[in-house]
Parts: sequence; C-alpha cells; structure tokens
Amino acid sequence: MAKDGAAYICQSCGAVHAKWSGQCSACNAWNTLVEEVQSRPPGALAPARGAKARGLAFETLQSEHAQPPRMLTGVAEFDRVCGGGFAPGSAILLSGDPGVGKSTLLLQVCASAAARGARCAYISGEEAVEQVRGRAARMGLAQSPVKLAAETSLRDILDGLKREPFDLVVIDSIQTLWSDMHEAGPGSVTQVRAAAGELVRLAKRRGVTVILVGHVTKDGSIAGPRVIEHMVDAVFSFEGERGYPFRILRAAKNRFGAADEIGVFEMSDAGLREVVNPSALFLNDGGQRSAGAAVFAGVEGSRPVLVEFQALVAPSAYGTPRRAVVGWDSGRLAMVLAVLEARCGLGFGARDVYLNVAGGLRISEPAADLAAAAALASSALDTPLPQDCVVFGEISLSGDVRPVGRMEGRMKEAAKLGFGRALGPAAAMDNAPIPVTGVRRLAEAVERIGAAAWP
Repeated sequence: MAKDGAAYICQSCGAVHAKWSGQCSACNAWNTLVEEVQSRPPGALAPARGAKARGLAFETLQSEHAQPPRMLTGVAEFDRVCGGGFAPGSAILLSGDPGVGKSTLLLQVCASAAARGARCAYISGEEAVEQVRGRAARMGLAQSPVKLAAETSLRDILDGLKREPFDLVVIDSIQTLWSDMHEAGPGSVTQVRAAAGELVRLAKRRGVTVILVGHVTKDGSIAGPRVIEHMVDAVFSFEGERGYPFRILRAAKNRFGAADEIGVFEMSDAGLREVVNPSALFLNDGGQRSAGAAVFAGVEGSRPVLVEFQALVAPSAYGTPRRAVVGWDSGRLAMVLAVLEARCGLGFGARDVYLNVAGGLRISEPAADLAAAAALASSALDTPLPQDCVVFGEISLSGDVRPVGRMEGRMKEAAKLGFGRALGPAAAMDNAPIPVTGVRRLAEAVERIGAAAWP
C-alpha cells in the first residue's frame, strides 16, 4: 500500500487542509480538523507515460429493454415515500436521531419484503446478531426469512454480498464500517466516504437495493461528508418528537419519486404501525374549539394533511416578551407578528407569544402563514374560530393573502373529515368543494375573526 502522507480533514464537511488549524475555513466549524493518513492501493497510481485510454462508448436515449419493475415491500407508507417501491440498483441513505426507530423500521421493511419473496439481508455494525433476533422476537418477526450478520469490515461485507445474491441489503450503520485500504478510524470522513462509494457501486453493478443508515449530528444534519448525499439515489429522514408516539418518514431527495413525500407511523410495543389517515391523527378529537386554535389544511409531498396550530398570547411578566415556537419556523413567526402589528393594528410588543403545531409535526410550507396568523389573532382577540373551519394561505409583507398550490386538494381533504368551510385566499372560491370565506388582505381575516362574521 502506498502512502501519500498526512492531511487534516474536517469531520463536519470533509474539507482537506494541509496543516491543522482551530477552525475549518470551508464550513467555519471549530475543532473539527483531524489528522488522517491518506492511502491508496498501488493500482490507483497514475498510468505510465504513453498508456492509452480505453475510450468512451456512447449510447442513445432510446432503449430496447423495458424498465425493471419496482419491488414493493408491503409497508405501504414506506413504499409511498420511495415513489412506489424500491427501484432495482438504488442506494438509499436513511438518517434520524438516536432512538427514533430507524432499526425497527428497517427490520420491519426487510421482514415484510422477505414475506413477499424478496431476498433480504440485514447487516448490523452496532448490534450482535442475538440483539437483532431479540428485537425481531418482540415485534413478532422471529420467523421471517431475513438473513442476519454482524460485521464492520467493508472487505468482508462486500465478499459476502458477492457470493450470495440479494434483492435488498440494509447496512446499519455506515459510520461503523471500516476499510483496510485506509488508515483512518471508523466513522471518519475518509472511511465513511470510501465505504459508501463501494456499497453504491455494488448496488449499481448487481442491481441490489442498498439502504445505508446514517447518524446525525447535534444540529440534525447527517454526519460525515456531504458528498454521500450526492452519491446515493435517495435521502430519507426519520423524524419524531420525544413524548409523541408519531414518526414521520420524509424524503429530502429521491431520484425515483417525489421529494418531500412523507409516510406516517405510530410507535407501539410491537414496532411501528402505519397511519393511513394522518389528518385524523393530528387533530383534536372533537369538542368546542377554544380561542387560539386554527386548523391548517396543508400538503406534505403529494398528501393533504390537516394539522392544528395552537397559539397563546399573554401579558409579559418580564421586560422582554418571549417568543416561543414549536413545529414552525421562528423567523416566519416573527414576520407574521410584524405584519399583524403593522397592517392589522394588533399589538404584541408587550405580550408573550407561544405557537405550537399539535402532534409533533413540523410544517415548512408558506401556505401555513394565514393559519398561524388566524391562531394568533384568535388568541389576542379571545375569539374562537368556527369548529368546522380550515385555514390556509400565504401572507406577503404588504398584508396581502396570496393563493397557494393545490387549494382544491386541501379543501377536499377537509370535506372528507367533516369540515364545512374554509378561510383562505379569494382565488380559492373558484370551484371550491366547500364554502370559502375568501380574503384578499390579512386585515379582512382579522376583522372577520374579531367580529365572528362568518357566512
């Protein structure tokens, strides 16, 4: 093995530095540079002078072969996020907080796919085989024909996968693998990049679907070099708030399906249970709606989802009012509060403001602006919204209420769950499946909420 010498590699972004420094000049992270010996096999040396290249063979876009069929796992929520099942030869990176249920989810996926005739392998670098068997027994999957292995050596894993054909391979996790071609320790940028590259090449050459489990840093991003997210075909995140049994599988990147698609699960003693109707899960179970609550008709991926925004506006006991938000962007909350003060005459300067998205779901689309503003205005004016009303719409800095995408689909989901009216942009009144109180400016919506003037 030939050595190229030592280099200092940032464990946060993967940037290579010639000498050590306290701060990475690429990502500005502190104390992340670690010395690693860069090695390469003799076959990777530069070719001899005068050597000829093999040449490049081009092909056309037309193909005589039909696209191979997708492999359905039988876990409908997982197949939805994948875009209709696994595409043969795809590589998927799955990340999530510790203890959120990544291993439980993938063990269920392997067991369900194996029951449908797929050849599945579950390779763990963090647990012994007996530990995986114990989890499978608790979940009632002890009789599933899934092949198990506990290994961290990349060479041994690749040799085993080449000897026996598989349709689906789970690697739990990529940070535990190490290659003897590199002298860096397991979990380092060099080792993670090398292991991911070899496994992705294996997936493409042999047509096997490979799922790589990735750890996350304290800020929620995937640990290791960012290049791994570019190498794989899909990047999924498994999210869940502590204290809630609900788990959200979200696609951040997908070459074979829609990005931002979600699948909803509920954690139980026997594993994860699919949630067919997430809207009913995130809503209050009836009763009169109190002041400060507004139901938002949102869209997550291709799925309409109804979720409740809860707001509380109270007098501040301290000199500096508090602004707390859970499940929504704090910067977006500050913008909505500024528009309510400047365009609608509501004062929040001396009052604490708390905003919460019920159920632990995180909302990121701008269509939630009007729902958040309606909840804040309802709490500030101490006037509840109608029980059968949903709210959606984007708010501009001028106070205008702008239309959003898929308005008809949002209202159809609301009608399916028994809601009879909507508060939204005026453009939503055209061909609406339920009556819409259309507003062009936020001040109109606040005036209707304060006067309880609803058709």
